[in-house]
Amino acid sequence: MASVNDLRASATALGPWPGTDPAEALRIIRGELGDPHLPFLAELPDRGVGSDAVGRSGSLLLDLALDVQPHGWRLVDRPGKDAQRARSALSTDINILADAAGAEDVSASGFKIRVLGPLSLAANLYLHNGERALLDHGARRDIAESLAAGVGEHIRRVSGAVPGADIVVQVDEPDIASVMAGTIPTASGYRTLRSVSGEEVTGAWRLVIEALKTAGVVETVVSVPEIEAPIERILAAGADGLAVPLRALTMRQWEQLAAAVESGKRLWAGALPTHDPQAQLPRTSDIVESIWKPWRQLGLPAAGLAGLRVTPSTGLAGYTPAAAMNVLTKLTQVADGLDQLAQG
Repeated sequence: MASVNDLRASATALGPWPGTDPAEALRIIRGELGDPHLPFLAELPDRGVGSDAVGRSGSLLLDLALDVQPHGWRLVDRPGKDAQRARSALSTDINILADAAGAEDVSASGFKIRVLGPLSLAANLYLHNGERALLDHGARRDIAESLAAGVGEHIRRVSGAVPGADIVVQVDEPDIASVMAGTIPTASGYRTLRSVSGEEVTGAWRLVIEALKTAGVVETVVSVPEIEAPIERILAAGADGLAVPLRALTMRQWEQLAAAVESGKRLWAGALPTHDPQAQLPRTSDIVESIWKPWRQLGLPAAGLAGLRVTPSTGLAGYTPAAAMNVLTKLTQVADGLDQLAQG
C-alpha cells in the first residue's frame, strides 16, 4: 500500500456501491484497483435494511443494541432482527473477501473499510423517546465509546480475510457540518438540536482513531463534506489525513490542506464529480488540472502530488455496476496523470 511518503498517487472510492451481489462488487473493485491503488469493502445499500450506512456501522457497536423503527435505527435494550441482518450481511461480505483474496495470485498490499463516525451515528440513531441520540451528551459519549470498543474486532476479522494487507480505515462524518452548526432537526422538526462543541468532536474522533491504531490500522482518514470542513479538528484528533470533495473548497480551506500535506498528512481528494450518475465523466486532463492548479498556486511541490489519493466526490450506489467500474478506471487514469506531473 502507498504510504504518505510513497512515490505513486493512488485511487480508491468511498465505499457505497451499486447492486446486491457482494462477490461481483469485489471482483470489479479488486480488478480495477490493483497496486498502487486501494481496493475496498463495498457497501451495498440496495440490499435493504442492515446494509445501509447506519445499520452497518451500528452493528459494530459493543454493548449497545439497535432495532429499526419507522423513523430509523433506535437504541434498545436487546437487538432486533434488523440488527442481526446487519451483522449477517457484514459477515457474509468478509467471508466473500477471504475467499476472493485466497484465490488471487497476487493480492493487493492494502485494503480499505469504511466506518460511519461517532457524531454522524449519534445524529442518525434514536433514543427510546424517539429523539435523536445527538440530543443527549451521555448518549453521544456512549456511542463514541461503544464504537471505539467495537472496531477492534471488526479490524481483526478483515485483517484475517486479507492476510498481510495493510488495513486503511475511512471514518465518515457526512453530517458533521450540521452537527457543529446546530442545524440537525429534532424529531418534531419544529426546532433544531444544539450544536456540539469542537472540543467534543475532536475527543470523540480521537477515541475512535486511537482504537483503530491499537487494532493495527496503518492509515485512518476522516471523510467530511467540503461545507465548513473542520480540517483543524480532524488533524487535532490524530487522523493520518482527511478525505474531502474538491468542488467547492475555499482558498482558506486549500491553505489548510496545504499545511496538512506539508506536515506529512494524507489528502484524499474527491476530485471526480459523481453527484449526477447520468452525467458524462470529465476528461482525465481536466480532473488532473482541477488538482494541479490550486496545488501550484499554493506553492506546493509537484513531487507532493505523488502522495495523493483520488476519489469520487460521493459514493457510487446510484450508478450501475458498469458505470461505477468506469469511475474507478477514470480515477486510476487521474492518479497516473498526477504521477506524471510529480515526476516532472
